[in-house]
Amino acid sequence: MSTSTVITNIATLVTNDPSLGDGSPLGVVRDAAVVIEGDRVVWTGDSSKAPATDNRVDADGRAALPGFVDSHSHLVFAGDRTEEFNARMSGRGYTAGGIRTTVAATRAAGDEELEANLTRYLSEALHQGTTTFETKSGYGLTVADEARALRIAAAHTDEVTYLGAHIVSPDYADDPAAYVALVTGEMLDACAPHARWIDVFCEKGAFDGDQARAILTAGKAKGLHPRIHANQLSHGPGVQLAVELDAASADHCTHLTDADVDALANSRTVATLLPGAEFSTRAKWPNARRLLDAGVTVALSTDCNPGSSFTSSVPFCIALAVRDMGMTPDEAVWSSTAGGAAALRRDDVGRLTPGAHADLTLLDAPSHVHLAYRPGVPLVSGVWKRGVRVV
Repeated sequence: MSTSTVITNIATLVTNDPSLGDGSPLGVVRDAAVVIEGDRVVWTGDSSKAPATDNRVDADGRAALPGFVDSHSHLVFAGDRTEEFNARMSGRGYTAGGIRTTVAATRAAGDEELEANLTRYLSEALHQGTTTFETKSGYGLTVADEARALRIAAAHTDEVTYLGAHIVSPDYADDPAAYVALVTGEMLDACAPHARWIDVFCEKGAFDGDQARAILTAGKAKGLHPRIHANQLSHGPGVQLAVELDAASADHCTHLTDADVDALANSRTVATLLPGAEFSTRAKWPNARRLLDAGVTVALSTDCNPGSSFTSSVPFCIALAVRDMGMTPDEAVWSSTAGGAAALRRDDVGRLTPGAHADLTLLDAPSHVHLAYRPGVPLVSGVWKRGVRVV
């Protein structure tokens, strides 16, 4: 039989249920408690009204919020790109070509090395409050290497994305059409059993709109749902294609027209913003304020990868979004929890209400606002994942 635990004396509890507490989108309850039974939340409310439980944890006036949902990362890789970063910070512009460096290192690595790297970055993220994460392939670009990347990832998360269409494989540099045929054929057949999603980097230097449509459509036919790297380095067809294909998310969304914003606002597609990439490349910041004011659902994620955003810290991305992208602290917290869940089409994570997974982050601070107010400070003092305290 499962035991029950109450976490009580929470100064401010973010539930992401606007029917609770202060009535805001965050549904903030003050002087709150959460009751966990097994791997689920079974009660939230005023601390004084909490039911009796088997165990009791005193939050001692700390803030609690749902575990972060990082809906965009690239964690199955080997090597790093320190030299590229150093050069870029010394004045050289970023291009997508650096991915080839990671492809070579990843192909040369054994399965044990790739899995050790993955678990290292997951541990980093967990200690910073991330309890749900999506991750992609995309650094193998052969049938065998893409399939093994997804197989390794699937041992650690249900949110696995096939990204054979990260760039055109160096092996097919002179015949991109043949590589698209491989990605939509033999490679897709090998990878689909290990993945939930399919993604494509729709960008100059990677895949154009017609190629991206063909790749995502082939994935849908195999039961994989689309997501897309869209409009990161320049304006392109990615956002419109995402809406056309009912993609769960269009990720990056830096270079947008009014028509792109309107399309997102009138769709189920989430705009996932990845400020770590702009920070690490000195690129133009996405305009979150424009998207939010138009009614677009926005997610906030790390894009953790060795080339353009080598951070596993959602709190860091929250601080960037508030400082440089026009988001309020409340909006940034919502986007990194409930927004990330929406980008994964999940309603069992990203909130702390009865029936949700008991994924909870405790801060050594009285309010979630401190995530942006005290950037760079390790505020996470406790993490519960599926009802078990893991930090």
